[in-house]
Amino acid sequence: MVKYKWVALSNTTIGVLMASINGTIILISLPAILGPNGINVNPTAPGTFIYLIWLIMGYNIITAVILLTLGRLSDIFGRTRLFNIGFVIFTVGSILLFLTPGKGDIGALELIVFRLVQGLGAAFLFANSTAILTDAFPVHERGKALGLNQVAALGGSFVGLILGGILAVYDWRLVFLVSVPIGILGSVWSLLKLQDHSVRDKNQKIDYAGNVVFGVGITIFLLGLTYGLLPPANGSGVMDWTSPWVISGLAGGAFLLILFPFVERMVKQPMFKLSLFRIRAFAFGNLASLLGSLGRGGVMFMLIILLQGIWLPIHLAASVPYADIPFWAGIYMIPMTLGFLTMGPLGGALSDKYGARGIATIGMAIVAAAFLILTLFSANFSYIPFGATLYMMGFGSGMFAAPNTAAIMNSVSPDNRGVASGMVATVRNIAQTASLGIFFTIVIFALSTNLPGYLSTALTTAGAPQLIPTLSITPPTEALFSAFLGYNPMVQILTNIHNLAPSLYSSLSQSAIDTLSTRSWFAVALAPAVMQSLRDSFYIGALLSGMAAVLSAFRGRKYEHQANMSREDPSFQEKYNDEHAPSHYVDMEKVEH
Repeated sequence: MVKYKWVALSNTTIGVLMASINGTIILISLPAILGPNGINVNPTAPGTFIYLIWLIMGYNIITAVILLTLGRLSDIFGRTRLFNIGFVIFTVGSILLFLTPGKGDIGALELIVFRLVQGLGAAFLFANSTAILTDAFPVHERGKALGLNQVAALGGSFVGLILGGILAVYDWRLVFLVSVPIGILGSVWSLLKLQDHSVRDKNQKIDYAGNVVFGVGITIFLLGLTYGLLPPANGSGVMDWTSPWVISGLAGGAFLLILFPFVERMVKQPMFKLSLFRIRAFAFGNLASLLGSLGRGGVMFMLIILLQGIWLPIHLAASVPYADIPFWAGIYMIPMTLGFLTMGPLGGALSDKYGARGIATIGMAIVAAAFLILTLFSANFSYIPFGATLYMMGFGSGMFAAPNTAAIMNSVSPDNRGVASGMVATVRNIAQTASLGIFFTIVIFALSTNLPGYLSTALTTAGAPQLIPTLSITPPTEALFSAFLGYNPMVQILTNIHNLAPSLYSSLSQSAIDTLSTRSWFAVALAPAVMQSLRDSFYIGALLSGMAAVLSAFRGRKYEHQANMSREDPSFQEKYNDEHAPSHYVDMEKVEH
């Protein structure tokens, strides 16, 4: 008979893989979803940028907001129960996305709402999978199990890119339908097979004050971060960071988040156990995860913009239709997936034997080095060294992810695993969501400075210098998303000039019009400005990853909580005393026994 631990591993891995795939699957498939064969939204029309932002970030925002609360609730009501609920909610959200009836703005709003439902289900899955595995596996196998689970969590992000590109070629609704049968299977299987091995105190109560302060604080802060990326309503400026609403959201959210630890110190049974940060392995592991996720969270989107919007249109414009560019962008991201799959499981297994400090620290250092190498590429780079750098980044991420998570979870007592799992997932998801905002801001601000000059040069070279005043005011957000979605705005711009300024249009030679209308011209014109902007983001990513490596090195030697062993061990009840059982450092030779 298959041991329960493998049932738990397979079920939680399916759930996390499905949730992770859907976190990124929409990045590649957005051109098909928003295009004329989808809901038919013009991405460059006034007011539609907000749809793009929410379709990309809404899933992560709802997940980040609710994770911590769910982790605490799982310690009260049971991890498997909440995990089962998550499978059902996620499946319902996927069905609603597949059935989206609306078109245009209505369709975009429906997609956003249904994505939030799907993100809520993903939060249930993320918040409990780590704790369920920690309950099911003994200490000496926990790193390996969490390593495989982390491969599903981060590897699913890469798989989503490829899967989204493949399915979007046939029908955009398949992007969401693919999760439905997996969700149904996972829901039934988890209900029938998952067992509750958690150690719970039924007298625990919900931390209402903490939930309100944290939930409201993180929500309005992330909303402020999201809306700050939008162009101002009056058309003056690049982004809307000076808006009173944005400033109020960021300031109010930051105030509540700063207030949150003080509230938790006064609550008898807090949802966020600050006492866990007294454990060195827990504190430095989470801090390293925070900085590492801040550095890596936005890079995938930046690399997709580079491939999908610049490099592939330039190199494949003559042989591949724009509709297929997203698929090839996913294919060209495969080396990062392979790098992670190479080291993800192995890193967890090695950490079981040697501890997390050395392996995780080297992994983050490799990621930092990969960021620095990315700054050396020009827009017309050769793919082989670029692909090798992507592999290197995935390899380093795999070395860090599982050992770091295993070290954090091994450092807490069994009855704190739910809240610890929620805290780990919350830190990671908030950092990844904030990373998108940070990288967007860096790139768009840099584009606002660099884009006019490069466009002027490109227009002069094309024989259309008279269009410089018209195109020099192109909003960076419009240029960035036009490139990302494979949309050539020059066709629409030339049509508008023909209708609104016929004398200006007649001054253009036919050769200039033909040059500007080609599929690759806009990508070539945009390439130098985008590459210069991306280099700034890569330097920031390298700095954050380097800091994460330093914090990882300070986590200390291998550390286990005295009561931290699986129920499969017959001495579990003897060794586990109470919530305040003393912790100790474990001798490396004794861990194997």
